[in-house]
Amino acid sequence: QLPLTLLRAANGSPILVELKGGDTYNGRVVNCDTFMNMNLQDVICTSADGEHFSKLPSCYIRGSSIKYLRLPPSLLETAAAQQEEEERNSPFRGGRGRGRGRMDPSGTGRSGGRGRHHGNNSDQGGRSGDTGDSGRG
Repeated sequence: QLPLTLLRAANGSPILVELKGGDTYNGRVVNCDTFMNMNLQDVICTSADGEHFSKLPSCYIRGSSIKYLRLPPSLLETAAAQQEEEERNSPFRGGRGRGRGRMDPSGTGRSGGRGRHHGNNSDQGGRSGDTGDSGRG
């Protein structure tokens, strides 16, 4: 959870991103999602061999291609404070949950269990075992 919190707190901050292929991107974080896909602005791209440089107004980086991120050190305190505040304001904090089952309002146990229609069907008046008139002659 902390790395994603760090990236969310990094909006507007400078960042260095190294890709698995070796290219590096220096820019400012505009947006980041839970898959670490990110949009950067004012980007300087450096090729893996360090020979070629490109200046881009913006770029999109897929999270699965990221090898390394470098963020400002001051961002760690900011991210920790944001995460702490989110946890404090969350309606779902700890606790043991509701448990396995609950009694229905009538107090007869869990609803949906075996009802009166299981087992012997003697109260239904069906044809099985009927000794009455069969309707012939």
